[in-house]
Amino acid sequence: MNSSPNFDAPGLPQRSQAGCGCSEAGVGRMGSFSLMLRLFLSCLILATIASAQNADPFPKPPNVKGIQVQMTDDALALGIHHATINVNITALYSPKSQPAKGEFVWNENYLASLDQQIKPLSDAGVVVYLIIIAYPSKNPAINAVTLHQAHRKDLKFTVGAPNTTNGFFSAVIGMLAERWSGAHPEHGRVWGWIIGNEANSHFLWNNLGLAPLETAASEYEKAVRQAQQAIRRHSQQARVYLSFDHHWSIGMHNVSAQEAVPGRDFLDTFARLARERGDFDWNIAWHPYPENLGNPRAWADPNVTHDDSTVKVTFKNLDVLPKHLEKPELLFAGKPRRIILSEQGFHTLLTPDGEKLQAAAFAYAWEKVLTLPTIDAFIYHRHVDHAHEGGVRFGLWRNKPHSVVEPHSTKLIYDLFKKAGTAEWRAAADALLPVTGLKAWSE
Repeated sequence: MNSSPNFDAPGLPQRSQAGCGCSEAGVGRMGSFSLMLRLFLSCLILATIASAQNADPFPKPPNVKGIQVQMTDDALALGIHHATINVNITALYSPKSQPAKGEFVWNENYLASLDQQIKPLSDAGVVVYLIIIAYPSKNPAINAVTLHQAHRKDLKFTVGAPNTTNGFFSAVIGMLAERWSGAHPEHGRVWGWIIGNEANSHFLWNNLGLAPLETAASEYEKAVRQAQQAIRRHSQQARVYLSFDHHWSIGMHNVSAQEAVPGRDFLDTFARLARERGDFDWNIAWHPYPENLGNPRAWADPNVTHDDSTVKVTFKNLDVLPKHLEKPELLFAGKPRRIILSEQGFHTLLTPDGEKLQAAAFAYAWEKVLTLPTIDAFIYHRHVDHAHEGGVRFGLWRNKPHSVVEPHSTKLIYDLFKKAGTAEWRAAADALLPVTGLKAWSE
């Protein structure tokens, strides 16, 4: 935790030199050159902090449409207003660093490649969110610095939790926040910071080893808090988000409670710990995939309900999440936390009606999101089908045969996605209503 004064908390006025007590009369009364010099340097530091900070308000784009971007030009042609980009913080770490001395060196080539992804989007007015992920490397010495100290050592996991004990995580987030959320946006602008991935399934998707609920939530709270503090030094209004899968009152199937826990319980435990340690402005990044990822019929999820004990929160019962966040103990400054839907898609069945079902699911989801005012973004996953994604085909594009993720041709959902948020939406969406069996979207 940074021990310097938090002069850049949201809503706190920026301090001027006069506010530091550096007036001529004040210095005259003090009568000490050394004291005057110390005061001058203090004022200079405070002025530098204020000038380095971005005080712009969080953007308010025209609608919620977004995508996890693979092809920037195509994403902009689709009319998106939100985009997510993965950032591998392990790849940012250079072995030239000396963590024992608190000295970190960063991979400039990787940073430049991220600039090339972020800047064209933010220059076009797209709200960019970074998904901060600690992927394991093949170098155990690097993993010992970047990954949570209790992570599985077998390297057979996909996503690790960050190491919050050695200064690395605060340093890397601070560097990234200064680059993309601070007062000098020449590299591009980032407004949202999603910390980790599906933290309630902490053994597989945010690996900090086997841990009970209290430990998993506590370790994640430390990471989110460190990120928020680092970001606040550079931006007054950028937002941090907690990442969840779609499990609510149950955890992931066929694993133990040491590996995955219910999203609701994780959320409530995180919130309690944050209050006990000093509450701060965190928000939610939810993944409301259908109950069965292989079945795009989101309107027909058989086991979800609209009460707080539902097993999962999908698009069918998406209202459960914002309603839960209205609980008094979960509010911040008297208001509910903001929500983004940062990863979700609909599978394309290899049947004659497969593409129509996928498109109808998107129409259904879009109509549902528009009824929930605390949801700021609906960021679709994926741009292009991915051959190594467990057999599901979520993309707006098909991938080229025998490739992993090379775009080949667009699907029916592509044109529908493009019309979302435009005057052409209503006719296009209503044409798919019979596929769902509903008589009106309001149902």
